[in-house]
Amino acid sequence: MASINGNEWKAALKSPEEFKSYMTKYFQENKELTGNYETPSYYEYYTVTLDSKEGLVVTLKTGLNQPASSLPFKDVEHLSIEEFRQLILNKKFEDQSETLTDVFTKMMASEPKSRLHKGGKR
Repeated sequence: MASINGNEWKAALKSPEEFKSYMTKYFQENKELTGNYETPSYYEYYTVTLDSKEGLVVTLKTGLNQPASSLPFKDVEHLSIEEFRQLILNKKFEDQSETLTDVFTKMMASEPKSRLHKGGKR
């Protein structure tokens, strides 16, 4: 499984055409794109896969990092590559200095299956 350069990822995000090309190449070499964001109070796990129509399937699992919390919430969305790019560019977290771009960039800078943890344990 090829490692993807985080700087290439950030550069591709600047253009719809470059991002589509980048994601197409990424999914030729990798089965899925994963990343997560976690604080001591909650977490968000993202798994992105290519669907058969050249779009993406984004699975988001969220939950609270507390013993008495309810089960995690899971949402599955079918997005175009451009809709996914817009999600990445516009998603905000509790820690405003952290973005979804950062979540995936850090993942790509290491191993494709790695996870980013900010704070709590999971």
